Amino acid sequence: MDTPTSVAARGPGPGWRAASAILFGGLIAGTIDIGAAALITGLDPSRIQQFIAGGLLGPAALQGGAYTMWLGLFLQWGMGMLIAAIFVFAALRLRWLTARWFLAGLAFGVVVFVVMNYVVLPLSAWHRVGHFTPMSFVWNLLAMLVFGLIVSFATRHYLRKA
Repeated sequence: MDTPTSVAARGPGPGWRAASAILFGGLIAGTIDIGAAALITGLDPSRIQQFIAGGLLGPAALQGGAYTMWLGLFLQWGMGMLIAAIFVFAALRLRWLTARWFLAGLAFGVVVFVVMNYVVLPLSAWHRVGHFTPMSFVWNLLAMLVFGLIVSFATRHYLRKA
């Protein structure tokens, strides 16, 4: 039978570590993604958050004020954690994702870029496919590569054996 001391000596369990990877990886990557979008577009981060809320509300989100700004932030964080959860659950089965976290993060970033721009965005209330100039394509892809690296790094960090 485990005593409290022997359980504490082993560290947190795998469920806690996976949840931490999802929470921290998703929140950090999602927050940085808003900043990256603001830098790429030249828009205020609160406006970016309204565009995110527009995924549910459509163009009306741009006139929604603080309500849609906060909605966009929570949606971004939720999507960030959902995307992180996909990577974490894959990494629990495919250990090479944490062993080669850098390459896995880059590859995951490309997948996230494609899915968000060519699946999620067309199915959202915006009903459009991502449209890019060559330079905006590069900047947006770089932002998703960073997103993938953050999620991958957090996963590697938290899923390592204690």
